Parts: sequence; C-alpha cells; structure tokens
Amino acid sequence: MPKTGIALALVVLLAVVALVVAGNLVADDKSSWTQWGGPNQDFKAASTGLAQKWSEAGPPELWKRDLGEGYSAILFEDGKLYTMYRKDEQEIVICMNAADGKTVWEYAYDASPAEGHITQFGEGPRATPLIDGKRIYAVGVSGVMNALDKRNGKPAWTQDLWKDHGGNFLVHGYSSSPIAYKNTILVPVGGEGHALVAFNKKDGSVAWKNQDFDNSYSTPRIFDVDGEEQLIIFMAKEVIGADPNNGDLKWSYPHENQWGQNINMPVMADANHIFFSSPMVGAKGLKLTNNGGKTEIEEVWATRKIQFYHVTSVRQGDYVYGSTGMRAPAFMSAVNVKTGEIAWRKRDFAKANVIGADGKLIILDEDGNLAIATATPEDLVVHSKVELLDKVAWTVPTLVGKTLFIRDKNTIRALDLG
Repeated sequence: MPKTGIALALVVLLAVVALVVAGNLVADDKSSWTQWGGPNQDFKAASTGLAQKWSEAGPPELWKRDLGEGYSAILFEDGKLYTMYRKDEQEIVICMNAADGKTVWEYAYDASPAEGHITQFGEGPRATPLIDGKRIYAVGVSGVMNALDKRNGKPAWTQDLWKDHGGNFLVHGYSSSPIAYKNTILVPVGGEGHALVAFNKKDGSVAWKNQDFDNSYSTPRIFDVDGEEQLIIFMAKEVIGADPNNGDLKWSYPHENQWGQNINMPVMADANHIFFSSPMVGAKGLKLTNNGGKTEIEEVWATRKIQFYHVTSVRQGDYVYGSTGMRAPAFMSAVNVKTGEIAWRKRDFAKANVIGADGKLIILDEDGNLAIATATPEDLVVHSKVELLDKVAWTVPTLVGKTLFIRDKNTIRALDLG
C-alpha cells in the first residue's frame, strides 16, 4: 500500500476508535465521575449493557498513553478526563480528551514530597481531584491544594494545608480527596483546632475550622443519619461524625492501629448502620441513632477477619464486597454491614480495588489483573480475568458508560467493556 494510503487508513482507524469511545460514553452516560468514589461516592456507575465475558486478551483497548507517577483516580465530565501525576520535582494536574487521551491542558507546580516521606511506594499524588462547577480542586502529596479553572487550568487560589494550616505530617503523603458542601470545599487537615477545614469555593478563604483530631489517609463523605446530614470520616485513631456546616462534633468512636492508617472510606447501609475497616484492628459495625439532635452509638459487631487496607469497597443491599488483607494473596470477601456475618472469602486476587455496575463487580488488583465478576451473598463468580497493567496498580478504575479508564504508575488506558 502506498504511504498516502497507509496514512489515510491510520486516520480512519483513529477516527473509528474515537467514535467508539464517544458512543460508549454517550450511550449510557447518565452521570459524570467528578469526585473520589464517583457520582455518589459509593464506587458505583450507572452503566448497563456490559459484556460478561472477554477474550483471552481482555476487553478491547481503545487507546493508551504514557502519564506519570501517581495513584490519583481519573475523573470524567463533558468528554474530558482529569487526574494528577508527578514528573521530576513537579506535580501536574492534567485534562485530557476522553475520546483519544490527548492533552487539553496541564497545570504544573513545584512540589517535592515533605522531608520524612517514605519513598518506597512512590512520590506521586495520592488524592483525587474534585470537579465542582467551573473549577477543579486538587491536593498534592505535600498538602498543597489548588483551585483551577477546569476549562484551561488557570489557578484561582492555592492553600498549603500543612505549612499554612498546621496539618499533621503523613509519612505516605497527603491522600484525602476534597469534597464539596454548599459553598465550601471540605478537607481533613489534622491538628488542634483545625482537624477539619472548610474553604470558601470562590476565593479559598477559611469558612470554618474545627476539631482536634490527627488526620489519616481517608476521604470524608456526607451521610444522612436519621434525617440529619453528617460529615463522616476516618481520622488517625477514630471514626467521627461532624456537622458539615461548622465542623461541630456529633460523635466519635475509637478505631486505632499502630500506624494511624485508616484509609478505606466508611460505608452506610441505611440511615443507621455504618461499617468501617482498617488493617490490624479489623472491622466494626455501628448503629447510629439521632435522638433530638444527639447521636447515640451502639457497637453491634466487630471482627479482625475483615481488614480493608488502601482499597475501595462496594455495598449491595446489606453486604459490602471488598478485598481484605495487607499483603498478597488477599481475600475477596463479603460481609453483612448490619450483623458482621462473613458470607465468604475467596483467595483469587492480590489486594484489589473494586467498583460496581450493571449488577457486576469490576476488580483491579495491585498486580495489574482486571476482572469482571458477579458478587452475591452466596458466592463470587469471576467471568473473565486478564493481566493488563504493570505492578503497582493501586488506582481505582473509572467507568463511564461502557468505557473503563485504568492506570498504573506509568500509563493510562481506555477499554471497551461493551
């Protein structure tokens, strides 16, 4: 074939791939993925029509590109992807076209990890940005938070959570993702008088700061507790509930391990039952009751057999499905939020992140194995499993329509799950 013919064929192929990606995104894109945990912070997508079986090579790859070091998850909105990575001595917030992965804009800033940072597990950003309105809010590994115009990456304001606000140092770097509440951006900072801080979205000024707990590596979430909104978050030695309007403490419950590492986000089964888990100390189930504005706490169950570490989990009905264990091989497990009953544990994967969609679980373990499975209280049925990424694959996948976005420490890929 003449060179011009080859070039034309390549252009046509790329155009077809872009159309497939766009079709996948539009066909079932009922909601964007604009924050840690997805539309509702529960690691579930509204996708339907996913293929149950893949070829031996895995789901078709739509595109792949080099990125850079980091574990930040991938956001999606209006045909664009957003995430963070590190290159040399800079942290970078990037916007890409979802259809082909090409860079739209980047915002880079000097940000070396703080002295004492454990480099064994990398120096790249851990937290996932937040898209809210016209801005994206991103926090780096040393606690620097930038508010950027999501259209072009231009900075609106910056706050240093550690240097300017006295946040407690974390040896693995700042890892909590920001969340939006009314006119504020909420972040855990840690320390006396400012464990929780709310910044005004418009100019970054402090709306309020409150509480005296040390921060850990988890992300806050707003739950409805018997009709009352509460900000619930894992701190270093306890799980707490606070008023998201001012940070006033509603309740706290001790849950401490030797490293102060509470990472997995708490899960609520209904307006009363909450589940949380971390390494060494295990998992607990609490029943919360709002009695005249005062939250009463009852520990319903506790077990050391469920130890979710730096992984995500998915609740379906009364059961939470996730990966328990600190080292490979780990157990995929099912635990009843209300009773603590462990329905099953399966040693099929290394430590893994999970998301839920279309009645299925999508599992990505740290060794780079991607799988699609059906989880019920009776069993875990793995339909397809393939090794796709390089170790260490610690970033939770993002699913938009039928397109799955995954990354390891070096690359990002788009896969067709239709």
